Amino acid sequence: MYRGGLARGRIADLVGAAPKTVDYHLRIALAGDPGLQAAHDAAAAQKTTHAATVQGLERMRQLVALVQETGRYPSRTAESTAERTLATWLQRRREDARAGTLAPAYCDGLSVLNNWITPPRAEADDARWQERLKALTAYRDAGNDWPRHKAVITGEEHELGVWLHIQRSKLRKGELDPAKALAPDEALPGWREGRRRGRKSHELEKTLGA
Repeated sequence: MYRGGLARGRIADLVGAAPKTVDYHLRIALAGDPGLQAAHDAAAAQKTTHAATVQGLERMRQLVALVQETGRYPSRTAESTAERTLATWLQRRREDARAGTLAPAYCDGLSVLNNWITPPRAEADDARWQERLKALTAYRDAGNDWPRHKAVITGEEHELGVWLHIQRSKLRKGELDPAKALAPDEALPGWREGRRRGRKSHELEKTLGA
């Protein structure tokens, strides 16, 4: 964080540590890395604060109201378009906060929400789920058949195959979030059924369809 241009006080706020603790560790880091201070100064000089907008302030008001009313943060896999929009907006503000470019108006307004910078575990899980879906979509678009999860399979196919197997299992048991069941339906038609006997590849399937 210091190398990226963040001030000591800002680092202390983000990690939830006492300023003295941050100073102590930075002194050790600076002693062991002569170029650290120069890197910090250069990065800090390039930082600009993102200005708040009328639309952004309204998004913030909606976000605060949602969290205070429901006790949870918005999800990027929610059925509601409005909630997904708030989740995306919040993610960008978190990125701004970590980069030290968050507009003061947002910083002040969001301060009423405890630990808003650090995503709750459920939200972090949602983000990883979305990344897996994107990876599987790219895998299929590259002409690959549905990935397998057997132990003899390794690498990307195995990782995606295990994830896909878990989603299908949850779907059969009625444990998969409805929004997470619909998202693959749109991006990956046929994901529920998987491989079919005699089908060679996703690319062949698209060719025959054409």
